[in-house]
Formats: sequence, C-alpha cells, structure tokens
Amino acid sequence: MTKTFTCIYHLLVLSWYIFLNYYITQDETDEVKSKIFANGGKWKYMTLLNMLLQTIFYEVACLGDVDLLFATLAFPISTFVFLAFWILFLYNRDLIYPKALDTLLPAWLNHAVHTFILPITLTEVILRPHSYPSKKTGLALLAAGSIAYVSRILWIYFETGTWVYPLLAKLSPVGLAAFFSLSYIFITSIYLLREKLNHWKWGDMMLPQKKRK
Repeated sequence: MTKTFTCIYHLLVLSWYIFLNYYITQDETDEVKSKIFANGGKWKYMTLLNMLLQTIFYEVACLGDVDLLFATLAFPISTFVFLAFWILFLYNRDLIYPKALDTLLPAWLNHAVHTFILPITLTEVILRPHSYPSKKTGLALLAAGSIAYVSRILWIYFETGTWVYPLLAKLSPVGLAAFFSLSYIFITSIYLLREKLNHWKWGDMMLPQKKRK
C-alpha cells in the first residue's frame, strides 16, 4: 500500500511540475516577459532552475533510484529557495521579487514555485527513507552545484552588465563574497538538517553504509 501511494504521489507531483514548467514558458514573446527574461534568459533565476530540477527529480523518482539526487540537491535547494525567497520578500520584496512581476506571474504561481515546494519536499522525506552518500561526497556534490550556479550568475553579469536579482546590484564585491559564502553555509546547514530529519523518521536505515557499520 505504501509503495503504491508513493508511486501515485510521485506521478501527481511530476505532473504538477511539468505543468508549471509548461505554463512559465508560454508566451515568451510577451513584451513584459521578454524584458524580465532578457540578459540570460529564464534559466538565470534559481526559482526556475529549481522547477526544472524538481521536474527531473520526480521523473527519476518514478523510475526508481533517486536517493543521491534528492539528498544532495533537490531537498537542500527547494528548502533554500523557500526560506531565502520569503525572508527577502518579507524584508523588502524589491530585493528579490519586484512588484512589476505581479503582472507577469499570478499569485498562485508565485506560491507554487516559492511556497508549495517545501511541503512537497518534506512529504518526500516522510514517505520513504533515502540513503545518503558519505557526508564528504554529499557536501562535495552540493558545493559543486552551488559553485556552478554562482558561476552562472557572475557570467551573466560580466556578459550583460545586469544582475539576476536586484539584491546583488546593491552589494559591493566584498558584500557579494559574503553573501555567496553565507548562502552556501545556509544551504549546507539545510543539507545536514535533512539528514537529521531522515534519521528522526527512519532511524539507521537511511544512514550512509559506513555509519551503519
């Protein structure tokens, strides 16, 4: 029964993320959307990259072995996007999500990509255990993903002279270094928290093999 429910859940979530990705890519010739996605395209935004990542994850989830992808990327990034977005939004929305975007993205879609991602990801933690790689391997993969995304942001800036997020334009080089460093510490903490959550829910069955021994 649990396996059947898990399979149905994965299919439903996958369908949801496919729909979101499809909806977001519609009418790319729209003037407002073209302006928002200029200088780097829609893939410059971590929110939209996260939507793509979640879609890939749940595609793989429907096929079977998903532990490495979920543990090292899908959970930490989803949780980071949720927390970072809403912290900045509540502090000063212009730093992350200017009011002009309200005319482009309806409120339900904003919550779909910035709010619902957390309960969906937490449900995955509850539904079944995921085996972790060693902490060294997991953190190395997370670091590689983080460096790749920061490199993408910097490349877009050097090529176009514009920052992906308004917040970055307000920071000095030292401020940028501090921001990216703190963000990595934050997302690493989320990664480690997820390990604790799995251990709380599933016990030793989700620990890396070396720890079980």
